[in-house]
Amino acid sequence: MKVLIIDDEALVRRSLEKAFRLKGHEVILAEDGEKGLALWLQLRPNAVLIDVLMPGLTGPQVISQISAEVRSQCFVAAMSAFSGSQSEFESSEGPRVDLFISKPFDDVFSVVERMEKNIKVEA
Repeated sequence: MKVLIIDDEALVRRSLEKAFRLKGHEVILAEDGEKGLALWLQLRPNAVLIDVLMPGLTGPQVISQISAEVRSQCFVAAMSAFSGSQSEFESSEGPRVDLFISKPFDDVFSVVERMEKNIKVEA
């Protein structure tokens, strides 16, 4: 599976990258929403993990700029340390995500397992 990780925290990016690579997945990293949006459109990953709150384009802003066609071909998980952020994705007006993951993670490998369980793409 090709996974795009968009997060402004280097430790989060590196931790997720290592866990996904150890499970045999291809990983693409972006440290902000602008770069993440460009990589998403260019590389068409199978899965995206995106932080909700980032400088510049936020996670919801990035997702809202992805066309329905591109979005339908990708599993999207939003990540946030703020539990109230989940309601942004549950409103009828906000962008939809397939999974919401609370930060900090107790176990980074459980994040990988949750993604794998929901995606039917070969590694």
